[in-house]
Amino acid sequence: MTIPGTKTAVEWLVAVAPDPEACRFEWERSPLGVTLLPAGRRWDVLILPGELGQATLDVLMLLLDKPGPVLADFGDSRLGFFVPPGTASRWLGTGVRGAGRGTWIVVPYPGRATGGVRWLVLPDGEGTLTDPAVLELAMHEAAACVVAKEGRTS
Repeated sequence: MTIPGTKTAVEWLVAVAPDPEACRFEWERSPLGVTLLPAGRRWDVLILPGELGQATLDVLMLLLDKPGPVLADFGDSRLGFFVPPGTASRWLGTGVRGAGRGTWIVVPYPGRATGGVRWLVLPDGEGTLTDPAVLELAMHEAAACVVAKEGRTS
């Protein structure tokens, strides 16, 4: 079964590859279902620690009709939020890593299960990204929730 919008999501993602057609061709046939794509062209990725990242995504889902794409690594120990290009080089935040120009990230094929990285929010193929200011506000709210939760369990 194909998830609606998969074709446009794939085309949007591979457009950043040095050879988009070859990338798409290999990606579709890869038994691992992942490829490496360069950040910094159409998007950057801000990578948050798992607990904060998940809480941030929960807040974003309340604030926005549709946030930008979000990746999770194996075990959800890190979440990657797709933001406009240039964001990573300007972002200041403890514990937040940025993947921008000159960085390559592992990206799973939309809608296909992999053994590691997976989509929590699929790309829509139209270029929707999370606004960095909204992401920052969501992170502040999420951090407060995480701290409050830790206070109740300790």
